[in-house]
Amino acid sequence: MFDGKKIADVLNMGGGIFYILLIASIVSITIICFKLVEFWIKSKITRVQFTSKIVEKIKEGELNNVINFCDSVNSPMSNVAKAGIVVFKKNMGNFVESMKREILIQTVKLERFTTILGTLGSVAVYIGLFGTVLGIIRAFHDISKMNSGGISVVIAGVSEALIATAAGLFVSIPAVISFNFFAKLIDNFIVDMECCCSVVEDTLKWKKFNEFK
Repeated sequence: MFDGKKIADVLNMGGGIFYILLIASIVSITIICFKLVEFWIKSKITRVQFTSKIVEKIKEGELNNVINFCDSVNSPMSNVAKAGIVVFKKNMGNFVESMKREILIQTVKLERFTTILGTLGSVAVYIGLFGTVLGIIRAFHDISKMNSGGISVVIAGVSEALIATAAGLFVSIPAVISFNFFAKLIDNFIVDMECCCSVVEDTLKWKKFNEFK
């Protein structure tokens, strides 16, 4: 069907809807690449590695060193731990609630742009189907104006119109798969942050108890 046709000709076959889907595809791929790099960087240190290191440093006694260590680690867990340790060090209030608030903040940051993927995954198919319907209507309208044609003419028009549906699926499938994949990764990050919060809470309470013995 595409023999002898240039890329511009194929795009024109899909109509204006095809250009919308092309932009959606570029946006989707950009977000997928960005989130993959972001999550890869944030997951360089495991929960066990981080919590064991943070416990060791807290028990050493110098909280400024613990805060510096948290600053050196690019992970949601480090932000959660730092939020609690800073409040505990300055005796500014409930350090546990501070860590829980930080978990909510970090969760929102992790979810950034993923809703766009979910939306594109849901809507792209319908946009493609809409383009196909418009293409079929246009094909039959052109046939009726020419007062001629046959099954081959109808099939040619319909096949060109179906390009929009194919483009919609091309955008939708990777977006849905990546959205579900990122949602699972975010759940894992949340579990890591909650475990880190619990470990830091227990360790700081142990430290406080030993200070007043």
